[in-house]
Amino acid sequence: MGRERGRLELEASLGYLLKEASSVLRTSMEEALRPLGMTMTHYACLELLAQRPGLSNSELARGAFVTRQSMSVLLRSLEDAGEVRRAAGEAVGKTQPTRLTDLGRSRLATASRAVREVEDSMISTLSREDQDQARRALRAMVAALRATTGPAGPRA
Repeated sequence: MGRERGRLELEASLGYLLKEASSVLRTSMEEALRPLGMTMTHYACLELLAQRPGLSNSELARGAFVTRQSMSVLLRSLEDAGEVRRAAGEAVGKTQPTRLTDLGRSRLATASRAVREVEDSMISTLSREDQDQARRALRAMVAALRATTGPAGPRA
């Protein structure tokens, strides 16, 4: 249904709708976080560290969907602001495990409330069953794409 004579109908394309939803969600979250002096990447970094303390720069970058260089800059900024700490003595090889400070946990709690409000708004018209179905469908799409792509992109 989403294709007509080789052309993609944007209104029916799941990929296009997912990209649109992602864009609107990110914009909404950025707007909610801006008054807190945070970006989505800043928030994602704190959230990842709360859930998995000790992640390396590379692991944080992958989890926040940014480059290692961008994450390195952010971590230096967060460390300077007192939100995270990286103990060089704990470093294994070149990695420096990162942990939240009390200030980082406090800032995360405030940001999490703002992000939760955006997500609650996004799903407010969906029943619990529809939400569960959306999660299953999205997980299946991600798994299907990961199964057919490698580091160099889609497989032939």
